[in-house]
Amino acid sequence: MKYISLLFFSLILIFVGIINIKGDISTVHWYNRARVTKADAPKYGKAMGSGILIVGASIALTAILQMIFDFEPLFWIAAVGTAAGAAVILFAQFKYNRGIF
Repeated sequence: MKYISLLFFSLILIFVGIINIKGDISTVHWYNRARVTKADAPKYGKAMGSGILIVGASIALTAILQMIFDFEPLFWIAAVGTAAGAAVILFAQFKYNRGIF
């Protein structure tokens, strides 16, 4: 039961990712979406939401597997998922916001 908070955090990330995928980018910091055009906002939301969803899903999978097996090296799943999600988020930032800030 010690991984419940990790699972709760991952569910919040998954929820925010789904909101962004649907086109609502208001959950993204204002300076990270400052130069995103209205026409690119849905594409930006899908890309950012996908990255956040990848991070959330990998953390959720890690938490669930940790609850079942209680084997510490399972955290590599969250690490790989976070790196992949961060890559997607950075791609979206550079493509649609033309920079990180």
